[in-house]
Amino acid sequence: LTSKATTVVLNTVTGIITMHNAALAGDTTVAFTLTDSAIAATDAVIIVHESGGTIGAYSFGATGAAGSVVISVHNLTAGSLSEAIVLRFVVVKSVNA
Repeated sequence: LTSKATTVVLNTVTGIITMHNAALAGDTTVAFTLTDSAIAATDAVIIVHESGGTIGAYSFGATGAAGSVVISVHNLTAGSLSEAIVLRFVVVKSVNA
């Protein structure tokens, strides 16, 4: 991997992603795409900080589409962090009623 914005490919409803330890400036957001055939457009994807790095120093978001989700990681601190954080994702299967 070359950066925190590198695309990840997994085809499962749950998994672990270890991010690159590239610097992320304070109060800055980076996003990357998880390409995953297990994700439907109506699904929700939950992201948690599993390990690595400073727990509580980041917030996460997930915007899904059919076959992928864009995961955003925001450095909540004022300083730059160069940590290889480990994320766990879970796809929650859902349908529109």
